[in-house]
Amino acid sequence: MKIVKRMASMALALAMVVSMAGCGDTKQPVQRGESSTTGPAATSSVSDTGKNTQSKSDPIELVVYSQLANYSGEQQGWSAKLLLDKFNVKLTIIPDSDGVFDTRMEAGKLGDIVVFGSTGNDYKRAVKNGMLLDWNKYDLLNNHGQYIRDNMASALESNRKLTSTITEGVSDALYGFGHSVALSTDSHEQFFYTWDVRWDLYKALGYPVVKDLDDLVKLFEQMKSICPKDENGNPTYAVSLWPDWDGNMVMYVKAFTTAYWGYDEFQLGVYDPDTGIMHDALEKDGPYLTALKFFNTLYQKGLLDPNSMSQTYTEMIEKLKVGGVFFSIFNYAGSLAFNTDTHMQDGKYMYTMVPQDAVPLCYGMSPYGGNRVWTIGANTEHPELCMDIINWLCTPDGYMEALYGPKDVTWYYDAEGRACLTEFGQKCLNDKENTIMTKDEAGIYEGGTFHDGELQINNTTWSGNEINPNTTGDTYDMTYWRSVVSKTDYDIQRDWIAYTGAETAGEYMEKLDYRVAPPTEYNEAEMSDDFELIWKQVTTCIVDYSWKAIYASSDGEFNYLVQQMISTAKAYGYEQCRQWSVDEAAKRHALEEAFRGK
Repeated sequence: MKIVKRMASMALALAMVVSMAGCGDTKQPVQRGESSTTGPAATSSVSDTGKNTQSKSDPIELVVYSQLANYSGEQQGWSAKLLLDKFNVKLTIIPDSDGVFDTRMEAGKLGDIVVFGSTGNDYKRAVKNGMLLDWNKYDLLNNHGQYIRDNMASALESNRKLTSTITEGVSDALYGFGHSVALSTDSHEQFFYTWDVRWDLYKALGYPVVKDLDDLVKLFEQMKSICPKDENGNPTYAVSLWPDWDGNMVMYVKAFTTAYWGYDEFQLGVYDPDTGIMHDALEKDGPYLTALKFFNTLYQKGLLDPNSMSQTYTEMIEKLKVGGVFFSIFNYAGSLAFNTDTHMQDGKYMYTMVPQDAVPLCYGMSPYGGNRVWTIGANTEHPELCMDIINWLCTPDGYMEALYGPKDVTWYYDAEGRACLTEFGQKCLNDKENTIMTKDEAGIYEGGTFHDGELQINNTTWSGNEINPNTTGDTYDMTYWRSVVSKTDYDIQRDWIAYTGAETAGEYMEKLDYRVAPPTEYNEAEMSDDFELIWKQVTTCIVDYSWKAIYASSDGEFNYLVQQMISTAKAYGYEQCRQWSVDEAAKRHALEEAFRGK
């Protein structure tokens, strides 16, 4: 299940933008949204603009079971206050961990709002066992999900078709929609693998040519030689990994194959979207084992954080923020966390530098939505309220507030229809862990840091590259806002622009060779209980031995551990898992070819 965490990070990337500037005009808006308070809580309703129409009785408590969440407990801070004011509701977040799904299934109640990490076995079991609410029941979609109904028709139809497949045509009930919905397939998602490096160190070294992985290792060795300590006096490393989101393979290793060769992580291997070939994880000299050896080489050279296997993502990011890490394939674990005003004033900067041989993958924008599904539990006592909240998260301003904070407090629209940060919003997103959400003039948002208040459901509704219709052309992803792109306040930023000839990372990467994975309605086949057990044993073996191989002290030990991984995985039933993955790849490729019109 944790394989889905990589995609979950796309939502995180949108919410973790740092060093962003507001519009040139520093005048701040003064108008604030109204909140009406009429009608009983049991029949609450919210308009397409997110305006509340329920009473201020005791708050209703809803449970959100999210397989993507990294947090457990009551939602805190500014987003909790937004939800309380708009819907008179308090959310308790239940994350996924071993046994949680089965326990909640046995109890007969997954949650009020339920977010699935994929459309795999858990989702299929929930559908078959009647654990999800049909959105057509009580005319729920028409009365409480109007914005979704009117703007996400393809995503809704895709979910109905999935229901029909799961039930073998018995039902076409509507249970929800997948994440990151787009209105067309004319473009691709923002580049997710941005190859962020410490640009100030790269500049100090004279901008050396980096053609391939060997050159990249040499660059890291040179960076270590001129910057051996971080801002706290601790050793620096080229990369710092974390195991939180490992799934069928080690997350960072499989993601590296996507960033370098353009192969998408897929089932028990990585998939070439151009040819449809599935390279299994244990393929000799294949992408996964080659990437695994790359990280072992870094470890042997003292360039990989030795705490990588035992630390959390949060612990890793704290090291990066003080200059302890030189490189990240992900922007959310690189530039978006490192590039504070303080760092850039000091001439320190992380930004994009892609090796010449790399062919990164990006994803086609999909009107069908992705495989992380928004649903409502069948046994909720408050279906209308659940629908109201999900619908609000799909409205332009509701989604913007979920990503960037309260409207007119942290962001606003200027007279030209551009999305802009307020001065306070810029501070929040530049230093979200330390910026206190002080009481504003309406007395609404007092308490905790900006980070404390971020919505912990950890799923997206719209694609980051989709245009916000309440603007005159800005996307939901603020890294592309005109008010942000136009601001280059620091010399080190201007140095990157002068050297690359591009204004943004996206513009830079558009000039490179890259692959696009076409959008399709692919959903994996259901696994039998026996096969699911085999799959779990095989994937656990691969993850455990992969980490051991990363930490091998010599090439001989690395090769020995890889052979042990191969023989043990085969004994568990690897070949059966590999063939299943190959069959699934063929299904996916057929859909991609149909999309291409072939």
